Amino acid sequence: MANAHKIKQDICEIGRRLYNKGFAAANDGNISVRISENHVLCTPTLHSKGFLKPDDICTVDMSGKQIAGSKKRSSEALLHLEIYKQRDDIKSVVHCHPPHATAFAVAREPIPQCILPEVEVFLGDIPITKYETPGGQALADTILPFVHKTNLIVLANHGTVSYGEDVERAYWWTEIVDAYCRILLLARGLGNVAYFSDTQERELLKLK
Repeated sequence: MANAHKIKQDICEIGRRLYNKGFAAANDGNISVRISENHVLCTPTLHSKGFLKPDDICTVDMSGKQIAGSKKRSSEALLHLEIYKQRDDIKSVVHCHPPHATAFAVAREPIPQCILPEVEVFLGDIPITKYETPGGQALADTILPFVHKTNLIVLANHGTVSYGEDVERAYWWTEIVDAYCRILLLARGLGNVAYFSDTQERELLKLK
């Protein structure tokens, strides 16, 4: 089993980043890390991600049952667990509401591609799910058409969920997509968004 205390500290650090970036207002958002085949650490519900302590972090099994922790697990644990069930390579999941990316989620407008090199290399196509009420298996199931194709998904009228081999990497994708969406909105305000040519896009894809 992984060093659970160190991972709890890492979760708290990422929680502070989410809060300080404005990605998780009040008690928004949740973070998890898989520490063994059947055990996942996750943030508690109704707790600001900016002020987490290692003792606040819960442990759940892969069915969502809480097996350790004095505070109740996140209501979105099923979303995280579904990603782990679908992707053996994923060790951490971050869900939050970054405002610029969430604006696209609320508008249900696809995030365009072929504009910024870093996004093409690190994220690629960014899908948007259909809407489901948060907290249940129905929401978790909305990621199924996309989870194997990407490490970041926009949840309609809700926010984003990103995932990777550790909690730092899972967080990175969220920061990249929100910065990108902010740039898109600013560029639109200037009146023009320029796209890569097919040749330029192929050259970028070779970098992946």
